[in-house]
Amino acid sequence: MLAEIAVANAAFGVIKNANSNGQELHRVANQVTSYFDSKSSIAKKANKSGNKSDMEAFMALEALKEQETELREIMQWHGRAGLWDDWLAFQSQAKKDRAQEEKERLHAKAKNKQNIVEMFTVICTALIAIPTIGAAVYVIFSILGSM
Repeated sequence: MLAEIAVANAAFGVIKNANSNGQELHRVANQVTSYFDSKSSIAKKANKSGNKSDMEAFMALEALKEQETELREIMQWHGRAGLWDDWLAFQSQAKKDRAQEEKERLHAKAKNKQNIVEMFTVICTALIAIPTIGAAVYVIFSILGSM
């Protein structure tokens, strides 16, 4: 989790520095993405049970909340009208899209596993059926040949 905190803090530092130097937010879009990816990763780890330090996770999330409040203010004051609301809507839709992609990936993986099991069943059936049919044909020809 320390790595994610370091990435989030570094990204926020770049965003804040760019803003204080009068640069537009779109010039630091990669850092904004990095910041929110790190925030998401930290939140996931903090919500998992068995975290080594609940206090560390809590404090990291609190620091990120403060930074996010500051980022919201930057977007509201230095961005266009409604930028923060549009960003929240975009994040929500992106999260839904990622969840749908993950669902489709898991479905494809399950389908692939099912296909492998079906192929294995067909091969095993063939490996059993071919010698059995061969033995039956041999017995029939042996009986017919001795008559």
